[in-house]
Amino acid sequence: MQSQTMLFKARAGQKLADVRLQQNLKKLSTKFVSGRAAAIAALDGFEQIRDEAVKRRNVALRTLDVWLERFESEARRRGTTVLWAQTPQQAADLVVQIARRHGCRQAIKTKSMVSEEMGLNAALDAAGVQVTETDLGEYILQINGNEPPSHIIAPVVHKDKEEIADLFAQTHHTPRKTDIAQMTREAREVLRAKFLSADMGITGGNFLVAETGSVALVTNEGNEGMCTILPRVHVAVTGIEKVLPTLEDLAAVMRLLPRSATGQTISNYFSLLTGPRREGDLDGPEQMYVVLLDGGRSSLVGSVFADMLRCIRCGACMNHCPVYQKVGGHTYGWVYPGPMGSVLTPSYQGLAQTQDLPQAATLCGQCQAVCPMKIPLPDLLRKLREQQFDRQLRPGMERWALRLWSYAARHPWLYRPGAKTASWLLRLLAGQRRRIHHLPGAGGWTAYRDLPVAAQTTFKQQFARRSAQRPSGQDVTKP
Repeated sequence: MQSQTMLFKARAGQKLADVRLQQNLKKLSTKFVSGRAAAIAALDGFEQIRDEAVKRRNVALRTLDVWLERFESEARRRGTTVLWAQTPQQAADLVVQIARRHGCRQAIKTKSMVSEEMGLNAALDAAGVQVTETDLGEYILQINGNEPPSHIIAPVVHKDKEEIADLFAQTHHTPRKTDIAQMTREAREVLRAKFLSADMGITGGNFLVAETGSVALVTNEGNEGMCTILPRVHVAVTGIEKVLPTLEDLAAVMRLLPRSATGQTISNYFSLLTGPRREGDLDGPEQMYVVLLDGGRSSLVGSVFADMLRCIRCGACMNHCPVYQKVGGHTYGWVYPGPMGSVLTPSYQGLAQTQDLPQAATLCGQCQAVCPMKIPLPDLLRKLREQQFDRQLRPGMERWALRLWSYAARHPWLYRPGAKTASWLLRLLAGQRRRIHHLPGAGGWTAYRDLPVAAQTTFKQQFARRSAQRPSGQDVTKP
C-alpha cells in the first residue's frame, strides 16, 4: 500500500467537515472505549497481568533472531514451508509464486494488516488470481472499490448501516435491507460459494509460537477457519516481531488482546495452526506456508523505538486518541493509523515522507495509559519530533521559535522578564473579554478556539507568595 502521509493536513480538514463521518466515529467511544474499561475492570490483577505480558514480549524481542530460528525449525519439522522477505514487495512476490506453483486461481483471505503493507490483493489480481476478502468489514471495503481500512480492528468503522445497505443492494443486485441480521446473512450467502471454490487461503498471523512452530489466529467471525481448512493451500503472512517463545507466553498475551481491542473477555474464534494436514487428519490444507516480513522491523531492534515492536495490534491507542476520534484512519495515509501509526509509519516509510504524523497527536498520554504492552507512545512521538528538528525537516520559523524558547528556558535571567512581558502582552490582547481570539503566529490554534488570558503573576511569584503565607516550618508542597 503506497503511503500518502504527506497529505495529512489536507485530509484532516476534509474529515473534520464530514458530518456523517463525525457521527460514525462516535462509535469508538460508545463501544470500544467503554467496552475496554468494563473488561479491564472485571479482570482481577490487571496491572500484574500486563506487567507479566510485557516482560514476556521483551524476552522474545531481546533475542528475536533466536526465537525466529526456533520457529522456523519447528514449523519445518511439522511440514510448514517458511519463507523470508526483506521488503513488502518481496513478500507479495513470494505469495504470487506460491499461487503459480500450485495452480491456484481463486483465493479467500482474512483481515491482515501485513497484507495491506504488501499490497497483496493488487499483486495477486495482476497475476490472474481472484482474491475475496472474507472478514465482513474488509469485504465491504473491497466491493466499495478496494477502499483501504480505516481501523486495524474495525476496518469499516467510518461507515454507517445506511451506506452499507446501499452498497449491498448495488453490488449484490438484491432488495435494499437495513436489518443487520439480514445484511450479514446476505453477505454469508455470497461468501459461502467463495469459501467452497477457493484453492488458496490467505491469513495473517496474530502471533507465532516458536516451541511448536504454530501460527495463532484470532477472529470474531470464524472466517479464519474457513480460510485455513477448506483450501488446499494455506499461506500465512505476518511480521517477524510477532514471535513468542512458548504457548504460556501466548496465553499471557491473549488475556489482554481481546479485552484491549473490543472489550471482550475472549475472542469468538481462536485457531492454533501447526503444519498442513497429516495422515489421519480430517481436515486442513495440503500445503502450508508462512511468509515472514521484515519491512523495516529489524531496524527498530536495539533502537530508541524498540518498544514499538511489542505492539500486539489491539487498536486501543487509536480508540482513545482524541485526534483519531475526530479525523479517522484514512487521514493518516497508510496502513497503521492513530498513535501507533504515527510512530510505525515514519519508522517503516521514512521520516522525510511522513513529516506530519509525529505532530498528529496531543501527547495527552491516553494511548500509553491504555496500551496493554505499556508502549511509551508519547515519548516515542517526542523522539521523532526531535529527529525532525535535528534533520531540519520542520519549517524554519518553527525551528527558530523552538531554539529561542530553549535558550530562554535555560537562562532564568532572560526567561523571567520574558515571561512577565509575554503575560502583559497577552492580557493586553485579551482586553475586557479576558479571552484571546486571535494570537499573531498562532492563528491555526486561535481561529477555532479562544485562549484564556494569562495570569497576572508567574508561577514562581505565586509560589513565593504562598510560601510567605505559610506558618513557619510547614511544608509548602503539601496541601
